[in-house]
Amino acid sequence: MKPPRTSRLARSAIAGVAVARVGAAHLGQRLNRRDATTLEAAAQARSVHEAKLGRILFGALNQLKGTALKAAQLLSMELGLLPEAMRHELARAHYQVTPLNRALVIKLMRQELGAGPEELFAHFEPQAFAAASLGQVHAASSRSGASLAVKLQYPGMAASIGSDLALLRTLLQTLGRGPALPQPSVMDALMRDIAAKLAEELDYLHEAEQLNWFADALQGQAELALPRPVASLSSRRILTMQRLPGLHLNEWLASQPSQTERDRYGQLLFDLFLHSVFVLQRLQADPHPGNCLFMPDGRLGLLDFGCTRALSAGFCEHLGAAWCTLLRRPFAPSALQQAFAALGLLSPEMDADTFGAELLPALQALLDWQVRPFTQAVFDFGQHPPPPRTGAAHQRTAASHLHSMAPELPYFDRSYLGLLQTLRTLGARVRTTNPWIHP
Repeated sequence: MKPPRTSRLARSAIAGVAVARVGAAHLGQRLNRRDATTLEAAAQARSVHEAKLGRILFGALNQLKGTALKAAQLLSMELGLLPEAMRHELARAHYQVTPLNRALVIKLMRQELGAGPEELFAHFEPQAFAAASLGQVHAASSRSGASLAVKLQYPGMAASIGSDLALLRTLLQTLGRGPALPQPSVMDALMRDIAAKLAEELDYLHEAEQLNWFADALQGQAELALPRPVASLSSRRILTMQRLPGLHLNEWLASQPSQTERDRYGQLLFDLFLHSVFVLQRLQADPHPGNCLFMPDGRLGLLDFGCTRALSAGFCEHLGAAWCTLLRRPFAPSALQQAFAALGLLSPEMDADTFGAELLPALQALLDWQVRPFTQAVFDFGQHPPPPRTGAAHQRTAASHLHSMAPELPYFDRSYLGLLQTLRTLGARVRTTNPWIHP
């Protein structure tokens, strides 16, 4: 692959074309809205319009690639933040991109480590075995014969964060003239946090620190395995680490594992998530089935710690209180409102009638879906439905009342959604009773 276009002029031109296309789409939507004769027809037209806006946005981000494409991945995981049809289109950003060619790989290694792969490794596989929005991974072996994975960052990524996020903010503001998006202050705060986290994720020395932190914190759990980084072969743009043997989720499922095996791995993933939230108070916040490795010795390998998030004790306390309230019977809307206000989601001035009559009905289906696994002592995730679709009216109500967002919440939501998707794919039956989330 050629490096992404990094000049501000070239990237602004891509965004400018997208803005013009969005303007034309908004004009077409106004004409279609006049022709809609029923509420159902109007809702269908709105959904089609939002999907079209999502395609325009994804098309621009796919040309920009890099940090812009990564931001699309993050936004696509935010249930309830963007209209459903738009979120679905942005989810296409999770597809793999074309890897770097051999010449660029050698150039990057010489820049970062002072030598080419033939001098640094006993063997280096020139074809990447994994590629994503910010970098790619190659197989290698050390002089001592150890199996290694070498993660290389695409050129120009760090330099484009500021301009990419500014372009994305412009595109979202243009989109916001049609669909229901959160208040600008909420989106601005989210974009600032995405920028800060992208800067961290592009610093592979920071990722090495996080990998060591989690490996140390989890070393007492014998059924989990994390690769250790190799400091002498790593830099800000290259991360060399142990390569764990094993299969990724779809490959492992193709081997037709038993239900008992599925349940055991599912339990490991579920327990790890709750332990990370309520004990470690730190998350591996880039949920993806590719970050799990099903190892031949029965251990679960954990990969990719570029995006992590520390959770405050207050956040964990208020989140637990909100979910416990949702599970408790009789249900107390006032307690849920109090927990949401403590998380910063609601204005402290919101009255109980507005919360109960307007906001809660807009959120109820999504909230019930989130806590459904905790309604049974053993839950069959193979039967857990996909996230509910949020209707346009409910989306507008939720967006209008969103006061702010706890900085930890987007990372928790993405991690939890990734967990549910993985457990659903596994078809795992898991014990969900725990000391933190209960009626």
